[in-house]
Amino acid sequence: MAGSRARGAGGEGRRGPFDPRLLHYAAATRRYLGLSVVLGTIATSLLVVQAWILASVLAGVIAGHESLHTCAPRLGFLAAAICLRGLVAYLAERSAHGASAEAKSQLRVAVVDHLVAPGCGADVDAAKVALGATVGLDALDGYFARYLPQVFLAVAAPSAVVVAICGIDWLSGIIVAVTVPLIPLFMILVGLRTGELIGARQGRLDALGRQFLDAVVALPTLKVFGRAQVQARAMQQAGDQYRSATMDTLRLAFLSSLVLELLATVSVALVAVAIGLRLLAGALTLDAAFFVLLLAPEAYVPLRNLGASYHASADGVAAADRLFEILEQPLAEPRGTSGARVASVGRLEVVDLSVQRGAGAAKVLDRVNLSVDPGEVLAITGCSGVGKTTLLSCLLSMTEPTSGVVLVDGVPLSVLDRSWWFEQVAWVPQRPHLFAGTIADNVALGRQGASWGAITQAIDDAGLTSVVESLPDGPWTVIGETGVGLSVGERQRVALARAFLRDAPLLLLDEPTAALDGATEAVVLAAIGRLVERRTTVMVAHRPSLVRLATRVVELEPASTVAR
Repeated sequence: MAGSRARGAGGEGRRGPFDPRLLHYAAATRRYLGLSVVLGTIATSLLVVQAWILASVLAGVIAGHESLHTCAPRLGFLAAAICLRGLVAYLAERSAHGASAEAKSQLRVAVVDHLVAPGCGADVDAAKVALGATVGLDALDGYFARYLPQVFLAVAAPSAVVVAICGIDWLSGIIVAVTVPLIPLFMILVGLRTGELIGARQGRLDALGRQFLDAVVALPTLKVFGRAQVQARAMQQAGDQYRSATMDTLRLAFLSSLVLELLATVSVALVAVAIGLRLLAGALTLDAAFFVLLLAPEAYVPLRNLGASYHASADGVAAADRLFEILEQPLAEPRGTSGARVASVGRLEVVDLSVQRGAGAAKVLDRVNLSVDPGEVLAITGCSGVGKTTLLSCLLSMTEPTSGVVLVDGVPLSVLDRSWWFEQVAWVPQRPHLFAGTIADNVALGRQGASWGAITQAIDDAGLTSVVESLPDGPWTVIGETGVGLSVGERQRVALARAFLRDAPLLLLDEPTAALDGATEAVVLAAIGRLVERRTTVMVAHRPSLVRLATRVVELEPASTVAR
């Protein structure tokens, strides 16, 4: 379970060029790292072999000791080495993209598992999660395809080059060994500044995402009150700030590349000058000089590539860091995992129930007591903010009471198996969520695996048949996310159809007729009247027409105790 994994991670931050939490949450990274080591070792070995063959061929031909004909076997080996290096590069690129896709999928699954795990808090920034798990993680392609392979090559290739050069010319080897560490030093200095800019840029992106999400949700209200253009200008300003932060990051990336290129060029020039002077003095053979000149630049190439690829990977690593923060949030002790059940959902009792949202905050519910007998239809009324919806959430086992208990046939709800309890409850909220898909699929959400006959019967019981028949594709008509394409009343009837299909013994309704006009309310009330028959029902009600369906009414008062 993602929750147990999160606790095991222990909140470790990113250390060095590789984040160890990737190994913890994305198993694909482990296989990829091993393959990168193998392919990097092969590529480095082929590099040394290629330089040695080419140096010996050039020295022999230029000095006139050999002809191209006599060098043909070595040229064949050179061609084979070049082809093998190309094959290794292809395998590395292919494995990198495959590992990246698998790691991104595993991270997304881990985040979803953590968010739906029992005990996960609800205070999660939706925009932050959405951005991080989608476009944010997509930037990990650069991390896997370019950055991680270069991390190993940046260690293996310079070391192998220095050893190979020292075996031929110790002075050139010392020059390379002294100048190579300068590049990582500058990379560290640049990386610190890059991290600050990436953090600022990610913060701008999060703010832009939250602002856009809020604007989409509140768009009807903004248009009605004529504030849509004001919000559009605010979003444009946030977009300009994000663009400015992006340009700062790109500017630093180009400057850092210039610095790395300059260092590498000067270092190779030092080696070339020393080689030239000793070659003129006769202290170095021509094949050794060619070997050193061909191999010395290769000591700096992986480091330069590492510096360039760091900027390409920084966005993905920053997004992964944001997701790791979510994954490492401690989970509350999970409730309802004991497997306990009761024979049937009989009498419900709420005993001294209190709910407080946070330390020092006012109580939403304070020592509430009530009971519901089997088959009874209880209406809960009261002014706004009194805690009616919170009470239903406690009965649904989605809100943990601060104190008190909910009893089901005398058994505390907190010890009952959560999955089993959800099967006993049909839930119709005030604003039901409909998913992008067909109307039939949304109704079938009430009971997975239901027959087509049961689905059509639920549609008819909910008074949705006339609506479905008026649509071009009937129940197979595709609607958008949140029910785009249906009116408020039609969405409410889809939710009621779900409840009919679920056929659960306990029905919870949260103001199902709110925001409906008179004609639509009459249709929905008729459907609710059929739905509450022979079912224990607890509903939050404001309108007298809905209250009349109840067999008993309880009025909640702020911070009060309701007598049984």
